[in-house]
Amino acid sequence: MLFDIRKKINMLVSVALAASVAVAGGLFAGCGSESAVDPSKTVNIAIQPSAAFVPLFVAKEKGWIEEDLKAQGLTVKWQDFESGPPMNDSLASGKSDIGVIGDVPVVSGIAGGQNNELVAITCEGPSAYAIVAGNRNQLSSPAEFKGKTIATVIGSTGHNLTQKFLKAGGLTIDDVKLVNIMAGDAEAVLARGEVDAVAIWEPNATRIAEKGIGRIISDGTKVGLLGVNGMVARAEYAKSHPEVVSIIIKNYARGVQELSKLDDATLNKVAKYLSLKPEQLKPVISKYSYTVYIEDKDIAGLNDTIKFLVGIGKLKNDFDISKFVNREYLKAANVDQYLK
Repeated sequence: MLFDIRKKINMLVSVALAASVAVAGGLFAGCGSESAVDPSKTVNIAIQPSAAFVPLFVAKEKGWIEEDLKAQGLTVKWQDFESGPPMNDSLASGKSDIGVIGDVPVVSGIAGGQNNELVAITCEGPSAYAIVAGNRNQLSSPAEFKGKTIATVIGSTGHNLTQKFLKAGGLTIDDVKLVNIMAGDAEAVLARGEVDAVAIWEPNATRIAEKGIGRIISDGTKVGLLGVNGMVARAEYAKSHPEVVSIIIKNYARGVQELSKLDDATLNKVAKYLSLKPEQLKPVISKYSYTVYIEDKDIAGLNDTIKFLVGIGKLKNDFDISKFVNREYLKAANVDQYLK
């Protein structure tokens, strides 16, 4: 009996030791694999599902950036975000190195103290920002919206569009009920009849209209909204890796050129990422001018956004965005070969 007890104890001890060795081995193996990954050899590119950045999605699907950086021993990590604000947080923490982003987060990140540089303009898209009225009403002009409910992402380009739209009809934000939503909720609140209209951007506007939930009654072209979107980089990263930033810009421009001859496989993948049908993607793309160059009108458009954010109390002080523009990476990218 005593022998059996001792035998069982020895077996338990043996099992425990084996488990300890296995765990320790796993831990050491883990430590070895972690040390093998060199963060300095990885570029973290932040993206979001907006049609404003289709050329970058094309470059991603084609593997062009990875191909160009392979010779330098660099790898690419693509980081998905729903919108600009969390992308700004990632840039601020150093988890992202470069990203494509809308006008409001471009200027609000810098205003908040982030050391970012505007290195390219991804697009101008005034017609891609729309006022979409629900099909339960007959609203068609801004003057008819007094006392009505409009939903948008407060502090976004949609908010700026709403203000400009109402001004065209002699109204102000105070004349309507403004409801704050997430961009992805625009379709649902309109479908349920909770609001009279939404101020939203592509590809949301097209999806809502084609599902028969709403109709586009105005857009940025009618109210003086340029709809600038940009590519920003952490200044610290860009200064230490200028060639990487230029390669990303170059391949964005290459993606712009590719749009006119986009193959079905790439078109289908990009459409899926944007939650669009393949046949919807080209009409959506046509609403944007993928410019890449940073021009005076883009600076003016971003400064207009700054004034809007100051006016609604989202920013404390006005400033000139041109002080945070760096065209050197754009020059080195030689984008003319793709755009002219």
